[in-house]
Amino acid sequence: MRSAKQILADAAVIAVVGASRDPFKAAHRVPLEMQRHGWRIIPVNPTADELFGEPVYRSLADIPHPVDLVDVFRPADDAVDVVRQAVTIGAPAVWLQLGIVSPEARRIAEEAGIDYVEDRCLIVERAAAGLTRRS
Repeated sequence: MRSAKQILADAAVIAVVGASRDPFKAAHRVPLEMQRHGWRIIPVNPTADELFGEPVYRSLADIPHPVDLVDVFRPADDAVDVVRQAVTIGAPAVWLQLGIVSPEARRIAEEAGIDYVEDRCLIVERAAAGLTRRS
């Protein structure tokens, strides 16, 4: 299993499940901050059409290209299904945001051999590691 820092360093495309239109929510601020530092953000939300200048997909299965990381802004009960979807699309890593913990989701990820991070914030980890994708 790769470390959180290595997952971020290796990722270029991040699908954000639960991306929000509300600029006051972490599910909006975090992906936007990652985008500003050079990651391509693919929002997944069943009720929006465009976020962060990108088309919004209704589910992970609707994304027409590979993603390097699935970032989850959904309650822990929903994380199990999201991890199953991530496995199905062949995502190499899943990241549950700060405050989201799911032993069942972790088990599914581990059994599928994909990297898994939970209860950690992308932008905090990015800043701590000094990572950027901008040249």
